[in-house]
Formats: sequence, structure tokens, C-alpha cells
Amino acid sequence: MATNKTTETEVNVHDFIASYVDNEQKKADSHELVTLMTKWSGFEPKMWGATIIGFGSYHYKYASGHEGDAPLFGFSPRKAQFSLYVYSQTDTSKELLKDLGKYKMGKACIYIKKLSDIDISVLEKLCSESVTYLNEHHECACRN
Repeated sequence: MATNKTTETEVNVHDFIASYVDNEQKKADSHELVTLMTKWSGFEPKMWGATIIGFGSYHYKYASGHEGDAPLFGFSPRKAQFSLYVYSQTDTSKELLKDLGKYKMGKACIYIKKLSDIDISVLEKLCSESVTYLNEHHECACRN
């Protein structure tokens, strides 16, 4: 069975932002996201893989037998745009997206250019909805 590439690492989140992000606005937005997501999740930020900043964790197991751990939610300050890993396929999440602001939707993540393009209160609700979904469907650190 394949090994998961995206696992929790010991890399310091703030060191990663300082060395990886080359745009001052994106650095400021990254630090703001760390502050907000720490508050919303109740978990300290951890690096997952090379470029994902995640908060908390849950354990998933697919019918195929593949299983692993992943952050409850998180983000990556990619070169072109932020990837926000905060979305769960629920009716509530779909409704919330209508009020999020300027974004593009990927298969499992939301892409934004900068924080000022979106409504932060809607992002908080999306994070909360994601935790609710994960708590109902997976072994989740959010139960503690």
C-alpha cells in the first residue's frame, strides 16, 4: 500500500512562511490565517507535508483499506494563490460559498488570491462546518 505524502512534520510554521512566501502581503495574510485558524480550531498550527499548514487532525479510512491522518482544516500559501483546505461537501457549505467572496473552487479546496477578497466570517463558518462534518464521519481530534 502507498505511503501518504502529506503527513505532519516538525518544521516550524513561521520559519516556513518566512522562507517560502516571497510576497509581503501573502506573508501578512499567512500569519493572519494562522492566528484565525488557531483560534477557530483550538489547535496549534503544524506543517503537513512540504507546504500545508494544518490545524488539528482526523483519521480517515476508505473502503479500499487506504487510511491515514489529515488536518481538520488548513491552507497553503502557494505561489499563485492560497489553497484553503476548509471545505466539506455539505448543503451548508454549498450555501456558505455564495457569500464567501472572490474565489475559485477546486475539487476539494478553495483558491483565493488574498484575504481581503473574502468574508472572514464566512470562512470561519466553513471551517466550523468542516469540523462538524469530520466529527460525524471520522475519528476526529475535535472530539477531545
